[in-house]
Amino acid sequence: MQLRAFFRNAGQWLFKSPDQSLDQAYGAALAIKKIEDDYFDGKPITQDNSEYGDSAYRYIEGEVERNIALIRQRMEEFEATRSSLSQGRQMEVQSYDDQQDEYTLDLIDQSAIIFKKLRFIDEILGRYNDLSASLTLSKVNDTKTTQQNSNNVAGKTEKSRAGLAARSSVLPRSILRTVDRVKQDLDPKAEADVMRGFRKSQNKTKIALRFILLLVIVPLLTQQLTKHFIVGPVVDYVRETTAAEVFLNDEMEEEALHELQQFEERLRFEVILGKVAALNEIQLEERVLAKALDIEEEYRERSADSVKNVFADIFAVFAFSLLLSTCKRQVATLKAFIDEIVYGLSDSAKAFIIILFTDIFVGFHSPHGWEVLLEGLSRHLGFPANRDFIFLFIATFPVILDTVFKYWIFRYLNRISPSAVATYKNMNE
Repeated sequence: MQLRAFFRNAGQWLFKSPDQSLDQAYGAALAIKKIEDDYFDGKPITQDNSEYGDSAYRYIEGEVERNIALIRQRMEEFEATRSSLSQGRQMEVQSYDDQQDEYTLDLIDQSAIIFKKLRFIDEILGRYNDLSASLTLSKVNDTKTTQQNSNNVAGKTEKSRAGLAARSSVLPRSILRTVDRVKQDLDPKAEADVMRGFRKSQNKTKIALRFILLLVIVPLLTQQLTKHFIVGPVVDYVRETTAAEVFLNDEMEEEALHELQQFEERLRFEVILGKVAALNEIQLEERVLAKALDIEEEYRERSADSVKNVFADIFAVFAFSLLLSTCKRQVATLKAFIDEIVYGLSDSAKAFIIILFTDIFVGFHSPHGWEVLLEGLSRHLGFPANRDFIFLFIATFPVILDTVFKYWIFRYLNRISPSAVATYKNMNE
């Protein structure tokens, strides 16, 4: 009985291999569809439908080619395993006499799912027929099914590969690239293509710079306009009608008391030195009282300004988020523009920027900068500067940021520009 159960489980695992191949092909097709939806508004991935630079488009095209190759490979495995295991599935169905109806229903549902996945994969492959066909020809000669592919297509493919190998063996690739460049220079349409590419790049740069200005100006204008014309009058009216406290927190009150104390001590010192005419206690108290009223009015306005900043900043963040959510095409163009600038730098420039960024935000002296930044933010919003929170933030956030940055270097930059990573390590040492 145990031996029988073992063979039955092994058979079930073997029969799942076509489904696994189909699932992987379906996942690659979904990845291509996601690229279309996120970066091309659901349109086919072509140069005409994109507003990205050459480097960004080549990266996207490489991802599409990789997924197309994966689809073709997994579909070949699916066809091979399905044909070889079709008879085994029929024998398995006959072995389940006591569960025949339930098993048949499962097969029907599974067939419907397989049909939907195959139809979706065919739509993706049909959309990129030329690309998938070229990948298919390159994969035919590397497959292990030589007996099934002994037709004329395989022969032509072998001839083309032999011709290409002969060509590459006779002439170096650098000479071939030089010949291709000369052909492009002599092409009468080359100037028009260059001008078209230049105008396209110019438009992308204008869109990116204009969107950067919008991301900076719109939140600032929103913050100032709402603070002075919407939030300001409401806050002033509420504070006047409710007799609100002068100080929002104890820290502001301590600052006011310290300022008044310094004024009184400075006044007494100037009287002793003779810089100010002699004052009796009543006159001295009157001067101190006047200064206290001025300080009270100053901190009342400061407290009201802090409350206004809280609500005005909320409106500014909302405006910034609204820009990002409604201008997806501009966001994609800006991302491509930044990628072209960053990845277009030399290796030494990339390493310099990386070191500068890490030293400012996660370096040895970065805690002082974070402390000043958090204290200024607390003062802007009218919150007391909690030292425990600031020290906890400094002890955790830069470490997390440093980990994320190192992961980005290891995961992405090391794949895109390994020479820049090597330069960064040498400069950092």
